[in-house]
Amino acid sequence: MSNTPSNLKDDTEEIPPPQRPPSPPLYTTFLARGVHPPTFSAFKPRDYRMPSPQAITHVAWNCDGKKLAGVGIDKTPRVWYPEKTMDFRSASQFQGGHLDDVDYVSWNPTHPDLFCSSSQKERKIVFWDTRQSRHIQQCSLKVSPVQTNYSPDGRALLYASAGHQLFFMTLGKEGDETKETWHSSEKDALTGSTAMFNHVGDGVILTHHSEHTLRIMDYPSLTVRESPAAHVGGCVAVALDPRGKYLASGGYDSIVNMFDLSEWICARTITVCEHSINALSFSHDGEYLAIANAGHYIDIVKLFIVIRTPS
Repeated sequence: MSNTPSNLKDDTEEIPPPQRPPSPPLYTTFLARGVHPPTFSAFKPRDYRMPSPQAITHVAWNCDGKKLAGVGIDKTPRVWYPEKTMDFRSASQFQGGHLDDVDYVSWNPTHPDLFCSSSQKERKIVFWDTRQSRHIQQCSLKVSPVQTNYSPDGRALLYASAGHQLFFMTLGKEGDETKETWHSSEKDALTGSTAMFNHVGDGVILTHHSEHTLRIMDYPSLTVRESPAAHVGGCVAVALDPRGKYLASGGYDSIVNMFDLSEWICARTITVCEHSINALSFSHDGEYLAIANAGHYIDIVKLFIVIRTPS
């Protein structure tokens, strides 16, 4: 008979692994969170002058950061590979899709080679694959698209028109089609100047240049979920924190509001800008927010610290 007491635990019982301590909150210092902030004054940006009389009016990086697309009034989307060279002649040209000015370009977030370009004058959106020179598909529209935005899964596209309306397109098969193509959605047009999908793809954030509130809508039902007050005189720009913590909004009142996404309350107001806000963009880690405005500078904002950087 064993002399071991029956109430002792089995020696083979697994010891639970130690739990990782919680991360410090975002409002604590860089040192407390182990973050090494960049020295912006040490950066040495280089200007790339394009030997062309035709202006490039919009640029965008692809999802893996290895390609840079640019469009403008010369009717030809171009793609550069910055790790190799930014020489104007080295860009891949994508011709035949447009016959007039190209205004906007967006990359598919799920594939580094797929992008679309849009033209207001032509009322057209063209889909491309960088692995081939000819376009994949052309979609003629009834309105002039000024901005496009993919859903996170790359299977839906929303676009804003010059008349401040929002429309949707979806990727799929219809009828006897054997290949997936883009089709205009039958959803009614929404009133709005800009829009973007949330990180999950089940919601859409809308702004209007003459409305003081944001509209947060479920997708695809388009039911209004939240409508927080944001700006006096209209909201023109929004950006989502990559960490899913904040939504930044900017407007004609030169103010940037930071909304807490868990409660949809304004957690902070940034008032360093002196002109109306044009665009907002978070850094890849969500530590910084770049604020473009009608002035000749860009404000680089740590969520709780402000650094001004000349443009």
